Amino acid sequence: MSEINLKRVTKETNIELALNIYGDGNYKIDTGIGFFDHMLETLARHANFNLSIKAKGDLEVDYHHTVEDIGIVLGEAFYQSLENISVKRYGYSIIPMDEALVLSSVDLCNRIHLGYDCKLSGSVKNFDTELVKEFFLAFVNNGRFVLHIKQLDGENRHHIVEAIFKSVAHSLRDAVQKSENILSTKGVL
Repeated sequence: MSEINLKRVTKETNIELALNIYGDGNYKIDTGIGFFDHMLETLARHANFNLSIKAKGDLEVDYHHTVEDIGIVLGEAFYQSLENISVKRYGYSIIPMDEALVLSSVDLCNRIHLGYDCKLSGSVKNFDTELVKEFFLAFVNNGRFVLHIKQLDGENRHHIVEAIFKSVAHSLRDAVQKSENILSTKGVL
């Protein structure tokens, strides 16, 4: 599968994104939000995706628009990456990060649902942790898949968020593996 290149320009954000889900974990991320860059780099590396994101947003207002719009564009690119190919469909992962423990599971079924059960509040540096859910909600809605994320343990916000991104990455890496057959009794997803 080749690289998908997308651009999204609104009054709040300007995003250029390139994604290859069959890459080798290379990334070049610049969102203007340091911690979020680190999480997207973690996602790319652990999923084995090649990911390039250049984003400019109204960060002086809030990080929300930029984080959500990156989720939208990443979801659209991810969905396009899966067109006309058969994949393993399912993936799951349990990832520890020091005292944090996170489980995630994915179904690339062309249906949309985010199950998000994480006890996060506050921020990591100046990144509001409620934006983690907003990012994944936009990613799932535009990627058209089912994602469940459950925090099993943890107190440190940085560790919890990083375990979330790593767990989702490993779940996605498994689910996008090519399959000879469409894994559905319907014959389509």
